[in-house]
Amino acid sequence: MSRLAVLASGSGTNMQALLDAIAAGELDAEIAVVVSNRRDAGAVCKAMDAHVPTVTLPLANRRDPMARAMFDRQLADVVEAFAPDLIVLAGWMLILGPAFLDRFPGRIVNVHPALLPNGEGSKVESSAGLAPALRGARVVRDALLLGLPVTGATVHIVTPTVDAGPVILREEVPLLPGDDEASLHARIKQAEHRLLPRAVALTLAHLAAHEYGHGTRRDGSE
Repeated sequence: MSRLAVLASGSGTNMQALLDAIAAGELDAEIAVVVSNRRDAGAVCKAMDAHVPTVTLPLANRRDPMARAMFDRQLADVVEAFAPDLIVLAGWMLILGPAFLDRFPGRIVNVHPALLPNGEGSKVESSAGLAPALRGARVVRDALLLGLPVTGATVHIVTPTVDAGPVILREEVPLLPGDDEASLHARIKQAEHRLLPRAVALTLAHLAAHEYGHGTRRDGSE
């Protein structure tokens, strides 16, 4: 069974979607650990209720480059100790630096509340035509401010360039008359909950095929 490490800063609804998919037999995996940078994160409570190991690792100073680099090294050490096959960023609100990303190349996925293109392009194809690629932490608000006809959710591989990795799956979410940030975000969350377990399953299958295709298992044996 594949092992997941989930990094979450918020309420933990995407982590819960993974747990629900595992319980329903839709995702052949287990969550080995949930790590949060916030002690009061809902994800921590949900993980504890599900008897999933949890680790809280606060970041003392976001603006101190040395503190950030040390945090990334500590985070990588914690995650590596649980030997995950895949790391899932499920509402993780910190940018990960090289000290973390270089430890798990191609093995980190993120769920993002907007439509993203493959790569660093500024536009993304949608059913309503080309739309701006919304990146960053306030993309639900940005979609409303721009008056877009559609936005959506994307699950992608994490790369050093933020929100620019290869897309695994995405789903459109229309903006409706009278939408505010809360109502639109709620519908995007529903799309995320559908996409994330499927994207995790696809990525695990791809990683397994790649590893076994090269004749080496995750434990290093032939």
